[in-house]
Amino acid sequence: MNFFHSFNPHPILFQYGFITVRWYGFLIALALLLGVLLSVYLGKKRGFKTDDVLDFVLWAALGGIVGARIYAVFLDFSYYRENFWAIFKIWEGGLAIHGAILGGLIVLFNWSRIKKISFWSISDLLAPALALGQAIGRWGNFFNQELFGRPTDWLWGIFIAPENRPPQFFQFEYFQPAFLYESILDFILFLILFFVLVFPLLTKEGVRGRFIRPGLATLLYLAGYSVIRFLMEFVRIDKTAVFGGLRWPQWVSLVIFIVVLFLVIFKNYKSKIPNSQ
Repeated sequence: MNFFHSFNPHPILFQYGFITVRWYGFLIALALLLGVLLSVYLGKKRGFKTDDVLDFVLWAALGGIVGARIYAVFLDFSYYRENFWAIFKIWEGGLAIHGAILGGLIVLFNWSRIKKISFWSISDLLAPALALGQAIGRWGNFFNQELFGRPTDWLWGIFIAPENRPPQFFQFEYFQPAFLYESILDFILFLILFFVLVFPLLTKEGVRGRFIRPGLATLLYLAGYSVIRFLMEFVRIDKTAVFGGLRWPQWVSLVIFIVVLFLVIFKNYKSKIPNSQ
C-alpha cells in the first residue's frame, strides 16, 4: 500500500462563511512566527536587543515575501500577464525562495546600514530561521499538489490528481514527493546552522562562550541550500527554463555557491563581532 494513499491533500484548511484559510498561507504564517521566535532567541544569546531583532526580522520577512513574489512572477510572466490580479494572491502559492533570499538580503543590508549594526551578525540570526521556514513551507506545496517529482511506484510516492499532472505524465498516478525530500534536507540544514550558532556559547557554566566568525552561518546557509536546490532540480518536473542541460534554478544555485566561495576565499566579511548594542 502506498504510504501517502491515506492522505487526501486539499489546498483549503478550513472555511467559515466568507473566510477561507489555505494550508499554504497557514504554513507560511507558521514559518514566519517560528522564524521570529527563533531569531529573538538567538539574538538574546548573542547580545542583541529584542526590539532590534524584531525590527530587522519583520523588515527582512517583508522584503523576502516581496522578492519571492516578484521572482515567481518573473519566472512565469506569460501567465501573470494574462492574470494580473493573481499576482497578489500569494496565499495560493507562487513564492520563489531565490527571490526571497535576494529580497531579504537587500532589505537587511540597508537596515544594517541605517542602524549601524553588522550586516553579517544579524544575517547569521536569520539563516537558521530561513532554513526552518523552508522546511515547514514546503508542506504547503504538498497540499497544493505542486512541485512534485517524477512518476514512481515507491511506497512513499504521492497521489497527484489528474488536473494537476503535467500532460506528458497524465497516465501516471503517483509521483516522487520532492517537497518531502527538500523539507527533510532543509531541516537538517537548520539543525546544522542552529548548533553552529549555539554550540560555541555552551562552554563552562556561567561563562559566556566565544562567538563564531560573523557571516559563517549565513554563508553555510547559502552554500548548503544551493547544493540542496541544485540536487532537487534533478527530481522536480515543474515547468522552468533550461539552459545547457541545467534548469534555471540550478544555474542560480551555482552562481550563489560560487559567490559564497569567493567570499570565503577572500574573507570579505569582518573577523570580529562589533558591539550589537
